[in-house]
Amino acid sequence: MREMINFTIDGRKVKAKPGETILNVARREGIYIPTMCYLEKTTPAASCRLCVVEAEGVDGMVLSCQTPPTEGLSVVTNNATLYEERTNIMRLYDVNHPLECGVCDKSGACDLQNKTMEFNVASQHFTAKEQSRKIEHWGLINYDPNLCIMCEKCTHVCNEVIGDDAIELKFGGYKSTIIPKNSEQLDCTYCGECIAVCPVGALVSSDFQYKANAWELERIPSTCAHCSAGCALEYEVKTTGAAVPGEERIFRVTNNFEYATLCGAGRFGYDFDLKGEKDADAFARAVSALKHAEAIRFSSIITNEEALILQRLKEKLGLKLYNEDARRYMAFVEAFGSTADGKAEPATLDALKASDAIVVVGSRIATDNPGIRYAVTTAARHEGAKVVYMHPLEDTLMQNVVTQFIKYEVGTEEGVLALLAQSLLADVETNKTTAAFLDELDDGYLSAESNVGEEELEQIKKQFKRAKAKTLVLGSDLFAHPRAQNIAKLAGLLARFGGYRVVIAAREVNTVGASLVCELDADNGSDANVVGYNAQGSFVIAADAKADLVVAAMNQQEGTVVSIDRHLLPMNVAVGYEGYVLNDLANTLGVGKRYTIDFTAELPTEKGFRAVPFDMLENFYSPTGEDHRGYLLAKVKKPAAQKCEVPEALPEFNGTVIYRCNPVLQFNALTARTSQLERSDALRGSEQFAVAARLRDGDLVKIGEGDAAHSRAFVIDPALKGTIALEPTFDRGFAADGNVYRFEKVNIMKVSNDE
Repeated sequence: MREMINFTIDGRKVKAKPGETILNVARREGIYIPTMCYLEKTTPAASCRLCVVEAEGVDGMVLSCQTPPTEGLSVVTNNATLYEERTNIMRLYDVNHPLECGVCDKSGACDLQNKTMEFNVASQHFTAKEQSRKIEHWGLINYDPNLCIMCEKCTHVCNEVIGDDAIELKFGGYKSTIIPKNSEQLDCTYCGECIAVCPVGALVSSDFQYKANAWELERIPSTCAHCSAGCALEYEVKTTGAAVPGEERIFRVTNNFEYATLCGAGRFGYDFDLKGEKDADAFARAVSALKHAEAIRFSSIITNEEALILQRLKEKLGLKLYNEDARRYMAFVEAFGSTADGKAEPATLDALKASDAIVVVGSRIATDNPGIRYAVTTAARHEGAKVVYMHPLEDTLMQNVVTQFIKYEVGTEEGVLALLAQSLLADVETNKTTAAFLDELDDGYLSAESNVGEEELEQIKKQFKRAKAKTLVLGSDLFAHPRAQNIAKLAGLLARFGGYRVVIAAREVNTVGASLVCELDADNGSDANVVGYNAQGSFVIAADAKADLVVAAMNQQEGTVVSIDRHLLPMNVAVGYEGYVLNDLANTLGVGKRYTIDFTAELPTEKGFRAVPFDMLENFYSPTGEDHRGYLLAKVKKPAAQKCEVPEALPEFNGTVIYRCNPVLQFNALTARTSQLERSDALRGSEQFAVAARLRDGDLVKIGEGDAAHSRAFVIDPALKGTIALEPTFDRGFAADGNVYRFEKVNIMKVSNDE
């Protein structure tokens, strides 16, 4: 390991890690250096020059954002010369930029406004000829080039963190502007991160624009509920009328963009219409339904506290608890740990970002878990990571960072993991049992059935030859696979002997927490009297539909969730709710508490939780980006050792096959490009699929048979290839999530054709 570099900043002795810049060290040490274009999570843009400092022995000024220190260097961050330089920079930034901010949505939260005041620029010292610049409307995003200061934050974050590569800088001197990269309209995933990082009012949310001033909004820190990455966010809320519960409204969602990143679902998918009225009759029917139920079926979109309430109801009433998403995830993790021999703890997203070799298998990761996608993109762009993406479907959202795509046959994941283990451990010292197992594998059969060739495996080995930080990402395709346990064990061998860190990509926001808190039963669908609980949309559903009871949604209650990093994270109330919550039902049945969060300190310590009350959980990001929300779960006893099984007959999927996968614009599909293609509830297939299924764009089709049959519009998606169609699951509830393998051979029958 390289030694630390000793130098001084403003006379203070400091140390720099190898690769750190002067600005990195100054920020870590709490020494202020002004910046306008710098982002902690991207490479320096070096366009604003506000971060200039003086370095002993160097003529002129140096940019602290991109200059590494040397041993013994003396750095000065502020004096009269530097102040004058920065003041002149701000004067140039303010050329033709209004100093009286009027109705600009950024006013009150504008870096340019703040720095203009900091350097006491009270009037415009320079002028330039006004340019004719058209305001662009890009769906959820509006761009005003007249306010743009060309800091390039938006292009850097889009390219280096998100991976959309959707925008770029069009050079033209004073006429420079930001433009869509590949077309006249913005073609991206609408994560809104460009809005977040924009220091001025050039890029704004079209939904928020002209709705409120920054200083009118109360900021409520919380955790995103849309996937298991556990991203930090802040709900910005104000009352719409009388100051009574239920009158609050979420105006927008923001994030600490220096360190945290949000996807479109997290930033724009906060809208709901739940009323806070207490329906006593519905409550009584729900209580009665619970008393007479055989089981409770629930989703993983639930807090740990609610999961513990369900566990207490199970113990009190003798019920079964069904959550196939969480149960199968836990079984997969335990099987993985049985061969990983102590390395069963999943890798963190930070570890994934620092990887230089990554294999993703069993997930359409860009839509399954955008947080993982952003970590993979960061690793590719900042660490030069080689990324191998293995899946039956190509994904255009990943093509900018993937160095090798391997298409395997549907259902052959067990064979794929076996081939990976055999190939990547061939030159690694294992034990006798593992060596014998790898020798026993019929690689010819596995290769022929999975369609993964020897040349492709050799290419992976070649790419990873000098890798020092290797990570395997295992997606949720694998959890409900008929051979899920053996797939997990094969991955455990790669962790134990190959040095691979493993990210097990849980599906929902609290799949991990629900799997730890509850003792779950296998759901075979045979019980006649089952009630359901789902906190996303929030209903308690009895066998009798009249017993439905609306309860609080995730952003209307306090509680905690556990991310894929095994990090317990707090959630806070964004909008008040005066109706019933699950704890009210629990109290009636004798297992509740005064408040739902009174259960936080009682989460099971034997599963890694700590006896920490909710109000003791910190909820903020530190200036250095360390996540102080909640706590990391303690490690638990590793599972008993088990052996891998040799794959025998790999399944075949012929005919019409669908893949259950939500679209990228599931929560924000209303863009300027409104068309049939933008429908988030459509069955989407390629031209090739349409020909094979004898369908045309816009056909209404029936999918499946019997009670499981349902109708959708069919849409031809030019971004798709092959003969597998994508079907969303977000609108089908328990029927499609977590309990079945995500690929399925189905009957698709055309109902009509809209011409």
